[in-house]
Amino acid sequence: MPNTYSATQKTLHWLIALLIVGVYLLTFGEDFYERGDPMRATIWWLHISFGLLLLGLVLARIGLRFTRGTPALPPEMTPVERGASQAVHLGLYLLMLGIPLVGVVLTWLRGDTLSFFGLFTIPSPVEADRTLGRSVKDIHELGANLILALAAVHAAAALWHHFVRRDNVLTRMLPGRGSEQHGLAD
Repeated sequence: MPNTYSATQKTLHWLIALLIVGVYLLTFGEDFYERGDPMRATIWWLHISFGLLLLGLVLARIGLRFTRGTPALPPEMTPVERGASQAVHLGLYLLMLGIPLVGVVLTWLRGDTLSFFGLFTIPSPVEADRTLGRSVKDIHELGANLILALAAVHAAAALWHHFVRRDNVLTRMLPGRGSEQHGLAD
């Protein structure tokens, strides 16, 4: 079992974190433009494209997690703390997968095609249903809010480990730390 995350795992962790925040913030961009302004469509095109990128990176991260594993939790953690850590991580992974997938369904229910930065498009395999789409949109938004709350808990726990417990939970995920010092490869 590794004692730190690989450089690739660290890169994916921080890139995914930035994408989650960025995709979330993009949703507020349309508020700056009047209905019918082409910029509103561009913002949603970017939201969808970055959301698909996020989904791909999360799948890669999960693949690495299964093939490379993760460092063991500090031995002084109680069973309750270990359970909470596992629950938060499971919740984050489920939301990182679920939110983009629900977004795909939402896009199709609106009658739109998926576009990945204009490189390719995936037409909707279902008939547009705006009524169902509104319910799916509510689920998508709830998931987005939940992932931010769960990510805040995750970050607070990492800071608590660093500043209160003074263990390596945070530092083993920081860029440039650990894997080079311990000779671990990706």
